[in-house]
Amino acid sequence: MEKKSLRVKITIADRVYPMTIEPRQEEGLRKAAKKIEEVIKQFEKSYAVRDKQDVLAMCALQFAAMAEQQLIENQYQDDQLKKKLQLIEDRLAMELE
Repeated sequence: MEKKSLRVKITIADRVYPMTIEPRQEEGLRKAAKKIEEVIKQFEKSYAVRDKQDVLAMCALQFAAMAEQQLIENQYQDDQLKKKLQLIEDRLAMELE
C-alpha cells in the first residue's frame, strides 16, 4: 500500500513554507506553526526587535529551552520512579525470604 502524502503551506514570520507531509502530521504541524507565530508576536510586542531573524532566533531558543527542561524533568521523574520500584522490590524480596 502506497503512503499518501499531503502538500501543505505553512506560514511563519510572513514567509510561506511548502511542505509534503503525512496526513497524520498535519494537525501537529499547524499547531506548532501557530505557537511559533504567537511567540513571535509576543517577542515583537515585548521587545524592540525589528529583525525577523532575531525574533526567530529568540523563538527557537525558547522552544529548545522548554524541550531541554522537559527532558530534565522527565529524567528526574524516571529516577524517582526507579528508586520507589527498587524499594518495593527490596521489600517483596524480604517478605518472600
